[in-house]
Amino acid sequence: MAAQGSCTVIVGCQWGDEGKGKIVDVLAEGVDIVARYQGGANAGHTVHVGEDEFVLHQIPSGILHEGKKCLLGNGVVLDIRQFFEEYDALIARGVDLRGRVGVSNRAQLLFPYHRLLDNAAEDSAAQKIGTTGRGIGPAYEDKAGRRGVRVADLGNTEKLQERVHIAQDRICRRVEQLGAVVTEQLDMEMAEALALGDRLLALGTDVGRDISRALLDGRRVLLEGAQGTALDLDHGTYPFVTSSNTTAAAAATGTGIGPTSIDTVVGVVKAYTTRVGEGPFPTACDPKMDEHIRALGGEFGATTGRPRRCGWFDSVLARFAAQVNGLTGLAVTKLDVLDTIPELQVATGYRMPDGTVTDDFPADTWSLSGVEPVYQTLPGWEQSTCEVRKLENLPANARAYLDRVAELANAPVHWISVGSKRSQIIEVA
Repeated sequence: MAAQGSCTVIVGCQWGDEGKGKIVDVLAEGVDIVARYQGGANAGHTVHVGEDEFVLHQIPSGILHEGKKCLLGNGVVLDIRQFFEEYDALIARGVDLRGRVGVSNRAQLLFPYHRLLDNAAEDSAAQKIGTTGRGIGPAYEDKAGRRGVRVADLGNTEKLQERVHIAQDRICRRVEQLGAVVTEQLDMEMAEALALGDRLLALGTDVGRDISRALLDGRRVLLEGAQGTALDLDHGTYPFVTSSNTTAAAAATGTGIGPTSIDTVVGVVKAYTTRVGEGPFPTACDPKMDEHIRALGGEFGATTGRPRRCGWFDSVLARFAAQVNGLTGLAVTKLDVLDTIPELQVATGYRMPDGTVTDDFPADTWSLSGVEPVYQTLPGWEQSTCEVRKLENLPANARAYLDRVAELANAPVHWISVGSKRSQIIEVA
């Protein structure tokens, strides 16, 4: 019997932007396949290779390692035009993609009319969600409503035209009801998207079958998600969430494998916390420290360029993420951003509006908006960690900070990132 391979999930444990792209890029060197299991072009993974910076929105970060197979699972909503813009840009920069990219035939397609509705709905909403305007929500709505178009449908011209016509007509009526205007530009953009159908079909595959066969052959697989636990449709700060399940359990559903195929779940957290978009953010710093950390960490969205709100490390959220994801370990990123800060705060609990203190992450988003974090103050280390490559060489206070993070999160720290470069990583034995 063939040897069973290994399957690892990389999942964000905050509000996204935790640096998953860096961790996937580092770990991809030791695997054979990297697969994306949910989300769409609303996510952005920034990866530094030498002096080059790559911002990837849909293609898995592992593509920057020569020879690695990269797959997009059925849980993804794929923007065809944006996908091929990214695909062709990688080729133009010298990345060899021949035979390396596969897209699930069961993946849903995101069309220009989804973007149109996304922006119209957000513009007219009394309560803003903070959507990126990339059409992700409407695409998942069509999927759940059984109105969506899948990659496999591209091979049936007659059925494709019928499904697209019905979906587009329905969405255009909704857009007009919201007071927005549908112009001829939409038809042009739709024609451009559909013209790429044959090219996408050529990349179509059964991702679940591909991964399962690889595992049976003893190969190593890495599954990556987008966004973070607090943006999960079920477990996040609803309604200020994304439109898919971002947690580790979705990795099985979103790629077409069984949950027992997964061996390891690595949760990625920043050494502090950030959030983009609307919604509660309990550990937000005061305006001066918020601006200071944003400047130190370059905290602007990879997809939208929006400034991220910056806050102290939230162990209540991290502990909740460890629970819902079944974490086997943590990767802590951007430790170096804290190098110059003399005192650091870590939230160990929340004081609720009624005065009680909890260390549980509340389901009631409106209560979460009114909590007061209970902080523990820890001393900073006030020296650079950027050149450190071994745990024992970190400053004592930095090690103590990481120990406290691991203790509060109920998960051991296995990797520590101290800069944006591939080499700036510490692996904890």
